[in-house]
Amino acid sequence: MPESPAPAGIDPRGPRFAAAITTVLLLVATYLSLVGISTIREPASFGWFAYQPLADAAFFPGAALAYTPLAARLADPGFIAVAIVAALFVWGVASPRTAPWGVVFRRLVRPRLAPPTELEDPRPPRFAQGVGLFVTGVGLILHLIGVPWALPIAAAAALVAAFLNAVFGLCLGCQLYLLLQRAGVVGRTRPA
Repeated sequence: MPESPAPAGIDPRGPRFAAAITTVLLLVATYLSLVGISTIREPASFGWFAYQPLADAAFFPGAALAYTPLAARLADPGFIAVAIVAALFVWGVASPRTAPWGVVFRRLVRPRLAPPTELEDPRPPRFAQGVGLFVTGVGLILHLIGVPWALPIAAAAALVAAFLNAVFGLCLGCQLYLLLQRAGVVGRTRPA
């Protein structure tokens, strides 16, 4: 199969810069989701309506999440923090040229650096943003459904991936893209 032409290259330091900021945001989001209602042992009292503790809630941390009101799950600081990160992932996938960390890098950081020695195909980092969106989105949905520990696990998984990219330059989503490209699933044009 013929390959589709690669779009113009990007500075590989830009995605690493964005991953560093995303790492900090996901660290905060993971912490907030760990101390939030996703991991509580007993259902809390919300206003005039109090929930009776479940017999198994004392043995399974987070088991009470399913019995908390949806409004409380939506107002959980961990949920809000992960939702903000997920919104930034959406922005990075939908319009990478206007995504905030890319704009900051291009306007404030890149002018102070030497020109890059080589450019990178923008498709793998964009795909990696989609993988981050998928992981955090699944965590958000499962949290709303009432699955205990889904939010902190999803936030922590995205945190590990962002950390690896920021510190070591290992982009897990990019590696997944390249694997799927070799398999012929993405990055190639279809025959007419």
